[in-house]
Amino acid sequence: MYVMKRSACISLLSAIFLFLGTNAWTYAAETPEPISPKKVVAFVIDDFGNNMAGTEEMLALPVPLTVAVMPFMPSTKQDAELAHQKGHDVFVHMPMEPNKGKKSWLGPGAITADLSDEEIKSRVQKAIDDVPHAIGMNNHMGSKITANEHIMRIILGVVKERGLIYLDSKTTDKSVAIKLAKEMGVPYAENQIFLDDVYSVPHISQQMEKICKRMNTMPMTVAIGHVGPPGKKTASVLRQYIPRLQKEAEFITISKLVRQPLH
Repeated sequence: MYVMKRSACISLLSAIFLFLGTNAWTYAAETPEPISPKKVVAFVIDDFGNNMAGTEEMLALPVPLTVAVMPFMPSTKQDAELAHQKGHDVFVHMPMEPNKGKKSWLGPGAITADLSDEEIKSRVQKAIDDVPHAIGMNNHMGSKITANEHIMRIILGVVKERGLIYLDSKTTDKSVAIKLAKEMGVPYAENQIFLDDVYSVPHISQQMEKICKRMNTMPMTVAIGHVGPPGKKTASVLRQYIPRLQKEAEFITISKLVRQPLH
């Protein structure tokens, strides 16, 4: 097979561009490169907004993240602004009632099953307004609410009206959020793995190994970690694994993930 020398190739290209004129150079510059088939991984970090441990360490990680910020908390606006400045996605981490646990754990403005339809809608709208730069929402706790089709229709209706993405944190296998999001035309994503449901470095490392293994067969992975009790540990393990993961996958935000053709 004949292989053209580099210098000859450059000369030929130059001649072609001279013949075609400057528009050819413009076309070459603006033609997008083909999308890489590289696998993708999206890390979502929950529980920002309350000056939680690990906040600084998470926001210092050298990869794009999706930062889920609880509304109506002491550092809600500060954390959302800083995350946005660093180029991360900002999501509303919407507190929702779980099947087990105290309502007092949820924080202000939570969605509970005893609320009227109008109050649910109002609380979701106010929460979105309270988190600067929010482009999506995911549930904080919420095993009771995300399994309730009537309430999730109201929540997703507001999400759609406001042009947001919905991420199902998947705190219960009975969640109807993704089914309804598809039906209602709401951009969506779904958590596949929790990094730090046990607050120990060995467990978090084990979960990261599961992600590495998953990438052998799956084109994309969504994982959720937290600031707060496990925050510093999770940030440390994540930082350690970043170089390894980057060999196999691209780190992306949830907003970019929902635009991927593989989703």
